[in-house]
Amino acid sequence: MPRTRIELIHEGRYAAEVTAERGEKGAWETYLSPDDARKLEAVRLALHRGDIAEAAKHGRIFELTPIST
Repeated sequence: MPRTRIELIHEGRYAAEVTAERGEKGAWETYLSPDDARKLEAVRLALHRGDIAEAAKHGRIFELTPIST
């Protein structure tokens, strides 16, 4: 039974929350559908290029800010 999960993708100074369905093959095995895997990779590549508009088509985008200690 597939379950919808939020996948986090971090690339450079950006992060994205993208929903994807995870199916279960057994007690310890989960998998992504090929379509969801392609979607996550497209978001990762868009963030790598700095194409925020393209990445935002698939989920919420965050700009990460370092905090000095």
